[in-house]
Amino acid sequence: MSGHSKWSTIKRKKGALDAKRSKIFSRIVKEIELAVRDGGPDPDANPALRLAISNAKGVNMPKDNIQRAINKADKDPSNLQEATFEGYAPNGVAVFIECLTDNHLRTVGSVRSVFNKRGGNLGTHGSLGFLFDRKGMITVAGENIGDPEMFELEVIDAGAEDIEIHDGIYYITTPLEDFGSVRKKIEDMGIQAENAELQRIPNDTKQLDVDSALKVLKMVEEFEDNDDVQNVYHNLDITDEVAKALE
Repeated sequence: MSGHSKWSTIKRKKGALDAKRSKIFSRIVKEIELAVRDGGPDPDANPALRLAISNAKGVNMPKDNIQRAINKADKDPSNLQEATFEGYAPNGVAVFIECLTDNHLRTVGSVRSVFNKRGGNLGTHGSLGFLFDRKGMITVAGENIGDPEMFELEVIDAGAEDIEIHDGIYYITTPLEDFGSVRKKIEDMGIQAENAELQRIPNDTKQLDVDSALKVLKMVEEFEDNDDVQNVYHNLDITDEVAKALE
């Protein structure tokens, strides 16, 4: 199992364990607000909103919450801005952070503070982008799949480049250009994905001893706890030893 999918699995377990549901809902509400602002409140005419709604359903967000977020964004357009930050955690692990914020200066300050406190360095914009490839990642619960063999054949035919299964969850990776077609194929099969989004996948990973790796992941977790942060990517290799230490 790749380090990236392994980390996704760990976060998924920790999310349930640590009751981080409100953070997940907040993240998706921001996605809905941004999608409505940029493309309007009609999901049929707004692909970004359809995707955000699909992700909301995937984490069991109540329909009333979804509609309330759409109505609020339509009546009072969001002033959220997208911002990205790149830097290094201790031992040269690359970290890429995606944010949605209504106060850029506040976000810069809080991100820089975590880098400094945890022994890392905030880099310049664009300095680490070459270390990550933009790809689609779709997660589907195996219990929602009737015929696993047929499902795999269908998504591969639609453009999926990799399928990993761990703890009953299918992690489907797609090239950037095939993300939409694979997601649509899954929808056409009547299957609800838990999550579908474009992610930054490291094209190379860095392996550390367990103690050093846990320090890096503590930094990652602190970034993720920031309300302005949507996603945090890194190129740390989540070895079996590191995964076990996180259980």
